[in-house]
Amino acid sequence: MQNKCFWGFRSLVRRKQVDSVHVKRKGEGHHHELARKLGVPDLIAIGVGATIGAGVYVLVGTVAREQAGPALTISFLIAGIAAALSAFCYAELACRCPSAGSAYHYSYICLGEGLAWFVGWALVLEYTIGASAVARGVTPNLALFFGGLDKLPALFARHTIPLIGVVVDPSAALIVLIVTFLLCTGIKESSLVQMIVTSVNVSVLMFILIVGGYLGFNTGWVGYELPSGYFPFGINGMFTGSAVVFFSYIGFDSVTSTAEEVKNPQRDLPLGIAISLLICCILYMLLSVVVTGLVPYYALDPDTPISSVFAGYGVQWAVYIITTGAVTALSASLLGSILAQPRILMAMARDGLLPSFFSDINKNTQVPVKSTVTSGIFAAVLAFFMDVSQLAGMVSLGTLFAFTTAAVSVLILRYVPPDEVPLSSALQESIKSVSSRLSCNIQESDSKNLQSSASSSENESHNLHEIREALLGCPPIEKSISQVNLNEQTRRKIASWTITCLCIGVFILAFTASAKALFVSHCAGCVEFSCFAA
Repeated sequence: MQNKCFWGFRSLVRRKQVDSVHVKRKGEGHHHELARKLGVPDLIAIGVGATIGAGVYVLVGTVAREQAGPALTISFLIAGIAAALSAFCYAELACRCPSAGSAYHYSYICLGEGLAWFVGWALVLEYTIGASAVARGVTPNLALFFGGLDKLPALFARHTIPLIGVVVDPSAALIVLIVTFLLCTGIKESSLVQMIVTSVNVSVLMFILIVGGYLGFNTGWVGYELPSGYFPFGINGMFTGSAVVFFSYIGFDSVTSTAEEVKNPQRDLPLGIAISLLICCILYMLLSVVVTGLVPYYALDPDTPISSVFAGYGVQWAVYIITTGAVTALSASLLGSILAQPRILMAMARDGLLPSFFSDINKNTQVPVKSTVTSGIFAAVLAFFMDVSQLAGMVSLGTLFAFTTAAVSVLILRYVPPDEVPLSSALQESIKSVSSRLSCNIQESDSKNLQSSASSSENESHNLHEIREALLGCPPIEKSISQVNLNEQTRRKIASWTITCLCIGVFILAFTASAKALFVSHCAGCVEFSCFAA
């Protein structure tokens, strides 16, 4: 009985030593691999599209009116810095472990199978509920083009089923199915459409900034000429606002789920994550500057802040452009959510945590079609029958869990690395350079006469010694060669207990702040971990 319990515990904490995708490639043909077709522009489009949702069109009014006031710009900056810390963790993990699965894959390598299983399902919950909630927001925005919900065509309008009182939304289900079909055609085709939709969304935001800036300079920025000053809610209000707007940066993690489809993941993934997050932060800050400067913060409409601001200045026609931006933002965010989810399922199926059905890759389109169709149908059914806005808070839980495990994984990967971890890019470059010099020396030695064979052998042994020294500079390789001496074991124990105490301390800190009824961001724990990891 004790042996069975011990075996069960060992199975929960066992870590993946070799990436399952590499094992998969050894016994299968090339058509079973995902297509490596994505570059930096594609990753930027996916990251920006998944991050900038329609919520920002409402969030600026709500947070400025109730929490931050004109200091909303600084709130976005603070939230952007916190998001950047998490993004750095994802970028490092994506370089060291470039495989599909995002935070699930990283937690399996660093934290063990049990936590990885929870992280995987938390991500599935996040993307499914998030996609359904986003799809449900399409119908109200489409209604603005027709003059109201009651004027929508019957095919797109919401209907209430008699007796059970369920409100169905055909438009939400339809757009989910369209996006699912698009993702099944191929990753390059999907990224091209995402790039077009994201470009339209960014263009609408640029229109708001240009026209709003013109109106502001003509009227003198009345929103900043208030007796309450720039911080009407104080410094605490500014930090409270940053905790709320942090969730407008969620979405960059979907970029890491496409790691196996990137041409050069070690270089392109960090660039894609960093540039997309930087673009979002700049747009958010400029948008908050314009909106809070055109009208006093207390006069902002919490439901339609941007449209009401332009309507107050007599620019009624701008509502159609702003609505177009909201619809494209919803579409891009929906595509980012449904894009990531089947790759999480595929990674879990490869590791045996789900049936192999989800790991099948279509040999024509080179995408996981079965997982994509399953995810799309499930999200479409949810969006059609359920108002998932009440469950949207669970998305924050999944994001918190994923960000926290990613930050902890960085600490483990640096200080308590598993038995087999991909080499860092710097070490790979050093080994490659030494190997190239060795090849050149061997070719030169072959061209010399037999009398110089002794000296060439000395050069080769010297180069071999350099390679051995380079390999011994990496802790994982040194451990595999020398079987880990006593000092190494002591260092690993100290690092393990330090990381454990850090996790417990951050948990107690967050719990204590919540118990005192302080409004603390749900992401406070992952931000603390990111600070230590980055």
